[in-house]
Amino acid sequence: MLVLALRSVRQRPGRFLATLLSAFLGAAIVMAFNSLHDTAGAPGVDAVSSETLRTAAGVVGGYGTLLVFFAVASALTVNVRQRAAELELLRRSGATPGQLRRMVVGEALAVALVGTAAAVLPAVLGGRLLVELFQDTGQVAASVDHSFGTVALSSGVFVTPAASAGAALLALRRVTRGRRRTVRRRPVFAWAALVAGAVAASSTFAFSARDEMLMAFPAQGAILLSVGFALMAPRLLTGVLGRLALGGASGWLAVRNLRRRAGELSGILMALILFTAVSTATLTMQAVESDEVAASGLVKSVDAKNLETLNYTVVGIIVVFVCVMLVNSLYAATTYRGREFGQQRLAGATPGQVLGVVGVEGLVLTVVGLLFGTLAALAGIVPFTVVRSDAVLPGQLTGVWTAVAAVGAAATVGTSLFTARRVLRTPAVRAVGVAA
Repeated sequence: MLVLALRSVRQRPGRFLATLLSAFLGAAIVMAFNSLHDTAGAPGVDAVSSETLRTAAGVVGGYGTLLVFFAVASALTVNVRQRAAELELLRRSGATPGQLRRMVVGEALAVALVGTAAAVLPAVLGGRLLVELFQDTGQVAASVDHSFGTVALSSGVFVTPAASAGAALLALRRVTRGRRRTVRRRPVFAWAALVAGAVAASSTFAFSARDEMLMAFPAQGAILLSVGFALMAPRLLTGVLGRLALGGASGWLAVRNLRRRAGELSGILMALILFTAVSTATLTMQAVESDEVAASGLVKSVDAKNLETLNYTVVGIIVVFVCVMLVNSLYAATTYRGREFGQQRLAGATPGQVLGVVGVEGLVLTVVGLLFGTLAALAGIVPFTVVRSDAVLPGQLTGVWTAVAAVGAAATVGTSLFTARRVLRTPAVRAVGVAA
């Protein structure tokens, strides 16, 4: 089966392009930040610089590992779902479940190793850029030279393939065994995350305005609440669609399609919710903190600068990964609908009408994701702002939210329309015949 896996990757590399891109970006980020461990451990590095570098590597490296897993899992889930008929044919031809698992995991490992190898040079350049960034802000001494060594390489060689293998097993389990058990468990984990997030956010009021830990609890609260909403994504989408009445043929058909594909679209909605909540909460609270420090005339401490740099870096990584997840998932899911689009056109729909349906679907997904992501973000922003500045809603929120919403809408609606337009170039009769 491993030979079959390698042959499958060589014969149809386009099928694994989304997985390869996720593995490449993940390995580049993980190795770039773990190279800070190598830099911190080099001879002659002072204690303050070493602590700054190790803190950044530990925090962002951990986030990067999780994001690699979720990004690859998202791409592989779409990949395996689209190959359900092929896997079923192999099973009926005599392949055992263990052999199918080894084939899918082998494909994921092969793609992950290729992505990791390609990511080494970008990781070296990225690590060097990170060190220069810390030096420009005075957090790392100018005499420190970037080092890319054992820690960075081992993290790429072991973390990315391991995350890819785990994501492959998860994707195969979802498709071959169904999701009933997962659906039953989701509400338990979702409510646990929502309760924990509410407790963390409300704990903000136990701190003073100048406490160094003030931002930690509302940020964790927003993240946990967004995780809770994300786990409830299928139910949230179904609930909103049950109350949504859109006029016209495009609106009616879009709502019908979204209801039918609510389970498949849950991964996209989860990414939107997490992206909106984490980005909006972190950037808004950091802007409030920076403005309050500037207004007081105080100088930021090294720890405060480290926290600010980490906040912006983490948000930047999340934005990149979420956009990759959205683009990969939407591109694959929309491309897979070639037969559906062909049938609609044979039934009398024009290409413009099909694009209109796809656009409405993307818009509804964007609105739902922004809605619940914003609610999670506000649960952290409001307590922080009340304690830090005696206001309720900060003025910085408008600009931050507008930027976040623009990125989310562009990634969701833009990718859907772009991909659908490409799919519609295939003649309707040919699209139905090929897909069949």
